[in-house]
Amino acid sequence: MARRRRKNLGTNIAALLVAAFVALPLYWMVAASFKSPVDITSAAAVPPHLTTSNYGNAFTNYSFGTYVRNSVIVAVCTTGLVLSLGTFAGYALARLPMRGKTAIMTALLMISLFPTIAVVAPLYLLLRDIGWLNSYQGLILSYTALMLPFAIWILRNFFLGIPKAMEESARVDGAGPIRTVVRVILPQALPGVFTAGVFTFVAAWTEFIVALTLDNEDRYRTIPVGIALFGGQFTIPYGTIFAASAVAMLPIAILVLVFRKAVVSGLTAGAVKG
Repeated sequence: MARRRRKNLGTNIAALLVAAFVALPLYWMVAASFKSPVDITSAAAVPPHLTTSNYGNAFTNYSFGTYVRNSVIVAVCTTGLVLSLGTFAGYALARLPMRGKTAIMTALLMISLFPTIAVVAPLYLLLRDIGWLNSYQGLILSYTALMLPFAIWILRNFFLGIPKAMEESARVDGAGPIRTVVRVILPQALPGVFTAGVFTFVAAWTEFIVALTLDNEDRYRTIPVGIALFGGQFTIPYGTIFAASAVAMLPIAILVLVFRKAVVSGLTAGAVKG
């Protein structure tokens, strides 16, 4: 009994240390966003003189509102495309008989692990030739191609955990393959869909290299690229950067809080039953 208590105590302490390691930088960023330019270099945990001017400066003196709009458009459209294509592809790889299934899954895994920087140059040349540089569709399709393999892996593993008896019952009732997926399988796979959706949205929301390469016009830049270009040649507005970063972090925090149970369920199912 005492041994178990010591083990639980050690686990709790380790969890607290990890939480503090993650939370402290986030708190420091938020706190610094409310500091005045005079206090920005101070190590005070609480801003000596609270100010919201950094947030106003991000939206008025910089095009941060445009960056937020662009990121929302790109992330939402990418997530929708990835889930639409990944759901049917994952179901096919999990359920339908096909040749070379192992080779397909291996190729998808290799693509998902491939470094993005290696494909930026050919991607730039391809989109330049078809006139899709500085456009929403160029960035959305690029993100979809890069993030779809990982989503297929997650969804395929989750579909493997759904009993085949449900599909057989739907076929007996006369449902076709598409109707079976939409009406019968998809409601059972919602945790996996939410997991793939959250990961895709976060990846598209925070991606930097591809967005920096493909979009050099201010009206198409996303949040990571826009924040990186804040400031001038001789000054760096740290307070404004922290404020913009805090705003950019808000949608991700909301997604994690709202869908945390579904994401944990989806990851667990994929890990155990995949």
